[in-house]
Amino acid sequence: MWDAYPSGAWVDLRTGDPELDDPAKVERWGPDRTVRAQVLASLMLGAHPSEPGRVPGLRLAGARIVGELNLSDATLTTKLHLLNCHLSGAVSLTDATTKGVRFRGCHIHRIRAARCTVDGLFELDSCTIEAGIRLDNAHISGQLRLSRAHLYAPGTTPAASENYMQDRGRLYTDDERRERGWDHRYWALWAGGLIVDGAAFCRDMRATGGLRLLGARFNSGLYLERAVIKETGRQAIYADHLSATSVEFSAGFTAEGTVRLRGARIPGVLSFNQAKVSSPDRCLHLSHMQVEELILSPASAEGEVNLGYSRIGVLLDDPNAYTGPVRLNGFTFESLRGSTSLADRLSWLGRDPEGYRPQPYEQLASWYRRIGHDQEARAVLLAKQRARRSTLRIPGRVAGYLLDLVVGYGYRPWLAGVWFALLLAVGTAVFATHPPSQVGLDERRVFHAFPYTLDLLVPVSLFEQRGAWEPVGWTQWLANFLIASGWILATALIAGGTRVLRPQSN
Repeated sequence: MWDAYPSGAWVDLRTGDPELDDPAKVERWGPDRTVRAQVLASLMLGAHPSEPGRVPGLRLAGARIVGELNLSDATLTTKLHLLNCHLSGAVSLTDATTKGVRFRGCHIHRIRAARCTVDGLFELDSCTIEAGIRLDNAHISGQLRLSRAHLYAPGTTPAASENYMQDRGRLYTDDERRERGWDHRYWALWAGGLIVDGAAFCRDMRATGGLRLLGARFNSGLYLERAVIKETGRQAIYADHLSATSVEFSAGFTAEGTVRLRGARIPGVLSFNQAKVSSPDRCLHLSHMQVEELILSPASAEGEVNLGYSRIGVLLDDPNAYTGPVRLNGFTFESLRGSTSLADRLSWLGRDPEGYRPQPYEQLASWYRRIGHDQEARAVLLAKQRARRSTLRIPGRVAGYLLDLVVGYGYRPWLAGVWFALLLAVGTAVFATHPPSQVGLDERRVFHAFPYTLDLLVPVSLFEQRGAWEPVGWTQWLANFLIASGWILATALIAGGTRVLRPQSN
């Protein structure tokens, strides 16, 4: 290896047998495959000069590397490429500046690369990391690759827990480690403030412990298709104020714990298509986001979904795929896609755990009006009034029920016509068989039941029939009822038209 470094040649210690070359079975490897990490560090730090006309580099396959590979604070001008190696100690790149770093199919105790600057690719494809990765405030100019990697939060496996404690010189209790900020149970990837200029590919990744991506920036997208995240605290993904051109939690992505993207900025697509998310309380915390297109059609979603105060360009979703509570207050969108029925949308609006909120109804009705579906818009606003009714005192509720029954809060004015026609028919039939008596006998009049009933129903007498005839017997109660009904119908129609319909105008 010492001789190969100046020319960047590969040193391959593998046998060719996949079973024997598996880094997880390092106990089968002989001493001829063991390399001290200090030797690798010495080479990377320039202990052996390069050959003229050659590009130096450390390329090693199938080695058992013992000890900590400490390259912290260094400025590395050559690439580090390890293949199918086992590293029993930590890899430290804290505050380092380096060229591309590639670990493929390796078994690594822990990676510390806080504030590291990588000029090129940072690859951990198919690697197993026993005690988590720290990439907080790191800057990677190329791609970040974690496809098919297996990440464990510190302490989530017995071997990782023992190494993690021994790495600090003595055994610590759980309380002592929590006091020191070593929250070993929670985070498999600690990468707050991470900047990745190339895409971050984490497809088919497995993580026992959450991904902490608070304030991270992925300038070419974040892709976690088919990844499986099992939280060991409360949150599977903690990515408040994340910025990315696009984010894929799709195609079988699974999260056991909250996926939190509060305040995220995504000018492209944020997709949960065919994802599986679950949490005892809130499975998706997507409030205060700005997203160009949100695809919210998970295969299953167990828990609350919070979309409050987010601004979405296009929402493509299936409300029946996330049947738990949904917080929508302050949520706005420019367009809806999908074949969701009006009934499903109204059910969606009614699932806020805090009860009635007017803004989501107004938002949905506004969208229906913009696309020319006035009937659906009126149905949404009618549902809004009915939901609001439950928040009123008893007098308000009674008046609300009356408005709803008579004119549908003004959104069904034809109901007033139905009631008017029904009362007119009943009154005409009754007074035709039980005619009233004439008030004045100085002239002979001919009674007609239809105009008489119509005059009773109209608040202002039009045919002068009401004063010319006096109902007799029990028909006096019917006449009074028709007069009162006429006033109620007129009042309800006016109230519905002025108080409810006027807010529709834009």
